[in-house]
Amino acid sequence: MKKLLFVYNSHAGKASIKSRLADIIDLMIKSDYQVSVHPTQSQGDATNTIERESAEYDLIVCSGGDGTLDEVVTGMMRLQEKKPIGYIPMGSTNDFANSLKLPKNVMKAAETALWGRRFPCDVGQFNDNSFIYVAAFGIFTEVSYQTNQELKNLLGHAAYILEGAKSLLDIASYNMRVEYEDVVLEGDFIYGMVSNSISVGGFKQIAGKNVLLDDGVFEVTLIRHPKNPLELNEIITSLLTRVDNTELIYSFKTGRIRFTAEKEVPWTLDGEYGGTHAEAVIKNCHQAVEIMVKQQEEM
Repeated sequence: MKKLLFVYNSHAGKASIKSRLADIIDLMIKSDYQVSVHPTQSQGDATNTIERESAEYDLIVCSGGDGTLDEVVTGMMRLQEKKPIGYIPMGSTNDFANSLKLPKNVMKAAETALWGRRFPCDVGQFNDNSFIYVAAFGIFTEVSYQTNQELKNLLGHAAYILEGAKSLLDIASYNMRVEYEDVVLEGDFIYGMVSNSISVGGFKQIAGKNVLLDDGVFEVTLIRHPKNPLELNEIITSLLTRVDNTELIYSFKTGRIRFTAEKEVPWTLDGEYGGTHAEAVIKNCHQAVEIMVKQQEEM
């Protein structure tokens, strides 16, 4: 009999997985799996569990928010033999689940996790850590997760900008040297995002057009510090109209990028705090893990 390890975060989203737990496990058993269940106990527990136990299993299924998936992928990236991962999204934002076009219905998502097709997905390496869909610093990294969802629905991408740029005086900037391929950028930046996702912070298409999750490159956005309210307005206008590559906004694709800062910069990885770093080397690990997606979807 095939063996399945089910790792879930009982606190993700509104903790709604508790009401469907028996149904999910029953579906796994009816799919001819011998099931082991592990509710995560603390931050980092999913990573440690995968690293310690996944060799014994044929399929890993995780349920929670994107942070839970991030931990599972991080654990898998530390292993030589990588097992396929099923994902039942139960978080409040579910950015990467949206990019993977996973079903929003819990039981349909469980069916996809069990019976879908394997999709070889890129994974980001951030120094010695891993991330599945975004590494970011600066003004909008907290705003994207704190902005009221009703406001997001009403204003869309505008809410993201307006909430984060209420005052020029409140905007922190980081003096950095950014290197990718044969290009060097230097200056004060208020925001940087290295992503492999269609949706970030609940906003779709924020990373630009033609985003592929398995092409070996990231989508990068960098925003320079505005010197005056006019430049701030120019930045907001460019973001709202999705104009790339202005004098204040850089937008490009690359498989490897290095950030070197004068002082340590706080980063977020997949929406969670990723520590402070004076230097960050970010690499795309091309098609490093397999995630189960719907049979008919093309990513």
